[in-house]
Amino acid sequence: MTTGDCVLSGRALVGDDLEIRDVAIEIRAGIIHRVEDTDPCPGTWICPALFNAHTHLGDSVAMDTRAEGGLEALVTPPHGLKHRILAGTPRDELVRAMQATLTFMEAAGTAGCADFREGGEDGVRALQQAASGIRCRPLIFGREGGEVLADGAGISSVRDVQDIEQIITRTRGTGGRIAIHAGERDRFDVDRALCYEPDLLVHCTHATRRQLIRCAEEEVPIAVCARSNWMLGVTSTGKRPPISDMLDLGCEVLLGTDNCMVVQPDLWQEMAFVATVYGIAPLQVFRAAAAGSRIAGRPYSITEGNPANLIVIDPRASNLWLSHDLARTLVTRTSPLNIVTKVINS
Repeated sequence: MTTGDCVLSGRALVGDDLEIRDVAIEIRAGIIHRVEDTDPCPGTWICPALFNAHTHLGDSVAMDTRAEGGLEALVTPPHGLKHRILAGTPRDELVRAMQATLTFMEAAGTAGCADFREGGEDGVRALQQAASGIRCRPLIFGREGGEVLADGAGISSVRDVQDIEQIITRTRGTGGRIAIHAGERDRFDVDRALCYEPDLLVHCTHATRRQLIRCAEEEVPIAVCARSNWMLGVTSTGKRPPISDMLDLGCEVLLGTDNCMVVQPDLWQEMAFVATVYGIAPLQVFRAAAAGSRIAGRPYSITEGNPANLIVIDPRASNLWLSHDLARTLVTRTSPLNIVTKVINS
């Protein structure tokens, strides 16, 4: 981990468009001070750090729990299996589990995440405690009263929350953000969710073309969680979530991993899955794995003036040096084991 002043040289994904350039990146006081073009060099690859746009870190305590049933039986509040497990987990065990998962994410080059945190005010405090001293910083969307201490409100489907208007009014009144699950089971809660002008929609697995056009026009980012959708049985096709349609229509698509109970929060695996199953162009996939940082107000793009949140990969340490397509290799073949340096100032 590098935190001080330094200069990194190599082939990098530069700017919001992830332009592939040979550059030297000068970092001063944690800020990208200068990005200068250099002669081509076959050394390291440098890319923005990753941001996981949707997690449930508390579900780490239920990792790979043997369970049967669909989405409602497993994760729908308040009586889904995961909620019962969370309610019965001692606080110190919950904190230790979330800390372990955040540590894993940091090691994998993830500098931040947007987490839905159950358990009210104490649940938010537990995650804040777990994140202490870890450089992977969670943007916390509280629930069940935890919104008042968190960065915003993380709302289940609008049909699952009785006092949603009060929650949103209270959260907006304190400057908090609004994130809402929508379109995971079906399309029927997406329009109502959009009426609340959310800062983030999660899933949109079954959103219609008309709803996606509205997301694009209203500039509402969508966090898709493809592997989780497959694992929880809400899709079994590369057409849902409709990622290609989202991108074609101008939606801002972000990658999340959702429930730690069923899916490891590894964005390298998520990128490879989305590129392979959904046929999305590699640079679009990588952009979706990093752009969620803008929700937190800390863009990770390699741009002068931005905080330095970078991953350095040495392809010579494995067979990656054989690559003829840096972007495709990053997205479909790279793993945390390929990371040699991380610069995190999130």
